[in-house]
Amino acid sequence: MEKNRRRGLSDKQVGVLLIIPGLAIFMTIILFPFIDAIRMSFTDKTMINPETHFVGFQNYAEVFGDPYFLKTMGTTVLFVIGATALPFILGLVWAILLNQGFRGAQFMRGVTLINWIIPGTAIGFLWSWIFNAQYGVLNGMLQKLGGAGNTAWLGQTSTALLCVVIARTWQMLPWYMAFLLGGLQGVSLDQIEAARMDGAGNWKCFTNVIVPSMKNIMVLILVMGVVGNLQHFDLPWTMVQGGPARATTTLSIEVYATAFKNWSMGKAATVGTIWAVFLACFSFVYLRQVKDTD
Repeated sequence: MEKNRRRGLSDKQVGVLLIIPGLAIFMTIILFPFIDAIRMSFTDKTMINPETHFVGFQNYAEVFGDPYFLKTMGTTVLFVIGATALPFILGLVWAILLNQGFRGAQFMRGVTLINWIIPGTAIGFLWSWIFNAQYGVLNGMLQKLGGAGNTAWLGQTSTALLCVVIARTWQMLPWYMAFLLGGLQGVSLDQIEAARMDGAGNWKCFTNVIVPSMKNIMVLILVMGVVGNLQHFDLPWTMVQGGPARATTTLSIEVYATAFKNWSMGKAATVGTIWAVFLACFSFVYLRQVKDTD
């Protein structure tokens, strides 16, 4: 501080100098591309025609007027709900079991975390093999159990999205388990013992003691899960590339397909801008929750 004063710099000026490098990186990597994408959404830019013209809100009108886009929105909502709620519930159950401290709990915790470190593309290929109609593990097991063993799990619109949700659940369960286990270990044992002395059973202890104590971290984890699933791309694309019949096409896949299959960069930027608005809404909730938790 004294050296800064001798050089004629106030504490505020020093603070500004310290944030300039980070601010420059943010503007270069995030802010400028985002603003450029918004600008592009008002043009007819393609990867085939070098000429670009301003078209106003024409892209937005075409996107919202496209019935396939509404289907994509619905698929995205279903995927986000399923891929967030299912691993959260299973992760909570598994965290409660591990928190009991049974013999081998530390080993099981380490084994569970393996799923989390496997690349998403590898997980996609793994589950594509499991659900394969001809030589998949699932159909093979069903055949041995006497059931139908030729179901095209990834080739049917009624089951494809469920398969992707199951794969995403398997991938993200360790993430939910780790955070929820940390929250469980912060719950006061004295409160649980007091509730049991008052005659409360396991369910009463869970709903009246554990859940209120973990409310902030649960909301935080759910919001982070929703934001992550809204951005998710690799599993649906690796497993079924958005098919069959767009049954697993989410907003992330729609942006990719519009830009690099249909070559329409302007319309892809439009979908990306709409996608960013959804992400911003949940990110705002996330930041508010972080502030409340602090």
